[in-house]
Amino acid sequence: MASEFEIFRAPVYSMKKNHFADYPGGEKIRLLTDLEVTNKRVFVRVDFNVPMKNGVIQDDTRIRAAIPTINYLIENGARLICASHLGRPKGVVDPAYSLEPVAERLGELLVRPVIFSNDGVGEGVTRQSKDLKPGEIMVLENLRFHEGEEKNSSEFAHKLKSLCDVYINDAFGTCHRAHASTAGLPALVSQRAAGFLLEKEIAALGKLVHNPDRPLISILGGSKVSDKVKVIEALMVKSEKILIGGAMAYTFLRALECKVGNSRIEVDLIPMAKKILERSKESRCEIVLPVDHNLGNSFDNPGTPVFSQNAHIPDGKVALDIGPKTCELFARKMAGAQTLFWNGPLGVFEKPPFNLGTEFVAQAIASHTAKSKICGGGDSVSAVTAAGLENSFTHISTGGGASLEMVEGIPMPGIESLKVSPSQT
Repeated sequence: MASEFEIFRAPVYSMKKNHFADYPGGEKIRLLTDLEVTNKRVFVRVDFNVPMKNGVIQDDTRIRAAIPTINYLIENGARLICASHLGRPKGVVDPAYSLEPVAERLGELLVRPVIFSNDGVGEGVTRQSKDLKPGEIMVLENLRFHEGEEKNSSEFAHKLKSLCDVYINDAFGTCHRAHASTAGLPALVSQRAAGFLLEKEIAALGKLVHNPDRPLISILGGSKVSDKVKVIEALMVKSEKILIGGAMAYTFLRALECKVGNSRIEVDLIPMAKKILERSKESRCEIVLPVDHNLGNSFDNPGTPVFSQNAHIPDGKVALDIGPKTCELFARKMAGAQTLFWNGPLGVFEKPPFNLGTEFVAQAIASHTAKSKICGGGDSVSAVTAAGLENSFTHISTGGGASLEMVEGIPMPGIESLKVSPSQT
């Protein structure tokens, strides 16, 4: 029986100069530039799952991230069909989750017309795809308006197949889901490949997982230990140090018998936190926890913030961010790193002044001289972009859960489905 700390050894995802990724058994993944796309209907699974409020896009980063692949296809005369999900409409049509505003924004970014289809499949959509001329673009309506998408329905996958001659996956953020557009469809299309964004994600995170420049120092935040247990286990065997902040740190502090006041902890995971701390010593990985905190009265009504004197959180108080001593400690612990990996905010960064710890870490990584500085998706990316530090990181992942699962070493359906046999190469 496998140990609870055993690390699953996943296939090596690493792109090579010959435009293939090698796997045990000889399987490979083609890249976009390996395929002939001129005058072909090219189905591109993009990640246009952008934050929306009252039909207005709040952040178009994910749309912009798809532009290099889209431009390449346009320049090479492809007839382009872009498909994505947005939110969680649960298989029913909900105008609040329509991709029409996204199609409009894509047209603005490309400075060219973009056709919007009011459905994802059907005779009308298939006819529209066949009527496309080389260099023209169509964006499908939200794929999750159909139950078959999340169920990875074979019937739905075959309906999507009627739209394309070539399949490109450029949606890393969805690759950890076995959905029809990420797993079922590519299995039906012989001409399939990774787009430029997916290639970049595989290269950066693959190096982090399998051959990082050392020392590797990881910084993890977020609210729950349960969300990061497997990530911590995977990183312990690779990292010289793991710096832990956010609400997940309080479960670890409680495991060390620190007072945690009214701070959020996962009581049932205290034994696991103890085991992780013990295991870190065996792995020769130093786990660094906060030594002070930025305190409030409660999450909803924090009141005037005060700093704790040490790692203990007084009764009646809740820790909402790391304190200044911890910021200084984390900066010292990052010294000498050649690879820095960061995932998760260090506090309630959406509620200033409890954003100071997260902003400090973002700035500290951005100004660091490490060869590789990777931000692993989710809220930490929002913090980096809000601070205007994107260009100071070597890689900012577009996937939250996907980037974590790749770090864990879990095979990802959206990547596995792109494999081709030696006879197909």
